Amino acid sequence: DLFVLRGGNELVIFLADQKEPYFKPRVKLPMKSLGVTITSVVPGDYDGDSQMDVLLTTQAPSHGKDELSVFIFWGHNQTLDLNHKTMLNKTFHDEPLVMDFNGDLIPDVFGVTSDSSKPQILLGGNLSWHPALETQSKMYIPHSHAFIDLNNDFTAGNTSNCFFLLVSGCSFFVLFCFILQWIPVLQDFRNKDTVWGFVPYQNDKSSTEISFPITLHIGDYNMDGYPDALAILKNTSGSNQQAFLLENVPCNNISCKSVRRMFKVFWELSDLNQIKDAVVATFFDIYEDGILDIIVLSKGYSNKDFAIHTLKNNFEADAYFVKVIVLSGLCSNDCPRKITPFGVNQPGPYIMYTTVDANGYLKNGSAGQLSQSAHYALQLPYNVLGLGRSANFLDHLYVGIPRPLGEKSIRKQEWTAIIPNSQLIVIPYPHNVPRSWSAKLYLTPSNIVLLTAIALIGVCVFILAIIGILHWQEKVS
Repeated sequence: DLFVLRGGNELVIFLADQKEPYFKPRVKLPMKSLGVTITSVVPGDYDGDSQMDVLLTTQAPSHGKDELSVFIFWGHNQTLDLNHKTMLNKTFHDEPLVMDFNGDLIPDVFGVTSDSSKPQILLGGNLSWHPALETQSKMYIPHSHAFIDLNNDFTAGNTSNCFFLLVSGCSFFVLFCFILQWIPVLQDFRNKDTVWGFVPYQNDKSSTEISFPITLHIGDYNMDGYPDALAILKNTSGSNQQAFLLENVPCNNISCKSVRRMFKVFWELSDLNQIKDAVVATFFDIYEDGILDIIVLSKGYSNKDFAIHTLKNNFEADAYFVKVIVLSGLCSNDCPRKITPFGVNQPGPYIMYTTVDANGYLKNGSAGQLSQSAHYALQLPYNVLGLGRSANFLDHLYVGIPRPLGEKSIRKQEWTAIIPNSQLIVIPYPHNVPRSWSAKLYLTPSNIVLLTAIALIGVCVFILAIIGILHWQEKVS
């Protein structure tokens, strides 16, 4: 589904459908009467009732940009009620991170509040405030906090290792803490005679124009098993800015040799190049076929008007994928109103697979689910893992979820022989008994299946024709 802001003070929720129009408006949430401007939207189940709630951060005209109020609208029967809401009794200096702080699979809210210089956590369910981190460091605004597993223990956040991105005007670096070295993975921003660069964030509190932080939206565009990215770049000698695909390719220079991969700007994506003044670009599986399409937001006639563009991914190579979504696992067969919460966004789960490719080499991949939520993170509530052209079954697929602080046993479960081009919905219920978790498997046939069926039917028709001819000749003789 799509959550769209209109005029800065109205939220419209479009529900996806298999028939045209593919997105139909279902819920309207006007905020004009409250005199606030909506700055971000984060869906999630904040009270653990298996219903989709919606968290809004808002800014009042009388307050500065560093004072954001938070409203939670409680979901009921796939709708929202303007009168059924909770306004938090603290304001945030910046957009909060939605994460699972205590491992109960109910989303919590993390950020620096107006009454403290240290990060606070609002625990979902009972909505109680607690100190989150004992640190003297000041949180950067705008931040890029993430809740993600970095040390392969299948638990987001329980690690002292680190992995940072540094984006400057004309460079993109990655810091791997286990080798203590910055690795440049994108340095070539020249296209013919034009030099491009990232669009700097304008942190002007007095400006009314919306400024978008530098953000990379990650997704496997060509399903080769290596994550690509979408970024907004600006012409350094002009004012035009566009969305570009950063393709993940083998490293071809000495600077990134140690990590073997790098990003290369895909300059020749014609449909993407036609969208001028783009401000945000992200991936989205519009047709639910496992192929990531692209959504682009561009400026309209004025700086406060925006247009939404959708681009279908016409990637033709018959590559394979596996699509995984992990639910909250707060209920299984005893859910309220007998509705399994398939649509509840769950931050924190971690997915990993190992298999053998067509050449017999070991291959693995991993991804975290909903690791970020602030500043137009626009992450999908599921993960699409590209498998390349290997049609082999996935030998092992592991799913892990956050665990409570102090618990040593890892909460993860393994599934074997997963069919490529399938969608796996994992229900981790109960949380502390992984062997009891269940999974629902849905298949998405690829083009090769259709071609195989056509070839098989053709062979059968040919054999029947030969049998008919031989039978006729025998009858004549």
